[in-house]
Amino acid sequence: MEKIIFFGNGPLADNALGVLKKHFEVVFHAKERGDLEAVKKLKASHPELHGVLASYGVMIKEDVLELFEPEGILNIHPSLLPKYRGASPIESAILNGDNDFSVSVMKLVKAMDAGPIYYQTTISGLPMNKAEIYKALSEAGAKWIAEHITDLPTPVDQDESGATFTEKLDKSMSKIKPDTETAEAIYRKIVAFQGFPKTKYTFYGLNCIILEAHILKQGETALIELPCKDGALSIDRLQPESKKPMDAKSFLNGYAKN
Repeated sequence: MEKIIFFGNGPLADNALGVLKKHFEVVFHAKERGDLEAVKKLKASHPELHGVLASYGVMIKEDVLELFEPEGILNIHPSLLPKYRGASPIESAILNGDNDFSVSVMKLVKAMDAGPIYYQTTISGLPMNKAEIYKALSEAGAKWIAEHITDLPTPVDQDESGATFTEKLDKSMSKIKPDTETAEAIYRKIVAFQGFPKTKYTFYGLNCIILEAHILKQGETALIELPCKDGALSIDRLQPESKKPMDAKSFLNGYAKN
């Protein structure tokens, strides 16, 4: 069984690691910057160790990268690079109206998400659910690595002219403006911001996180309807501030004014 050092945090890393552990012995899991010293010692004493990374969030310097040459540290990045480099590729794809989602396995380099590509694939038909998209892309990348790590192809350089960059998500993105935003745009924010930074709106005087919603079809009604610039959303699940998540009926029973 091949042995790897794994770098990563968060849902992309968790899902990838679940696959990798079935195929590799994970001798060390680097989760923070301080772990890199342990990585250097391990790699120096065991040069056969491979490196795999998924959403590490720490800049890895040249002295560590050089230890893994010539194959490099294999980075699972959830986009069709060079598109959507940076911190929020899945969320940016959702917000931009994408319905197909991609993953790349690239050789990690010092420049952000700019390394040559070993493998890319696009997955169609995924549900519009951020957790499911994360899971599908991370597992696809990890499975390819498991099947090819001992016989990697020659990586192909990225086309820098097609590079686009994503923003880091922050809480300032949470608020929605139904008067000026379309139902589709708000729906995609609700999906993209699941978990963090979360989409928020005030219903019946209560600040709430919108957990699930769908775009209302013509003639369809909703228990909690959110009129938008060009249509409306059904708010299906929400969470009042400091309260538990609940469906629309439970919310109305507990908080709607007579």
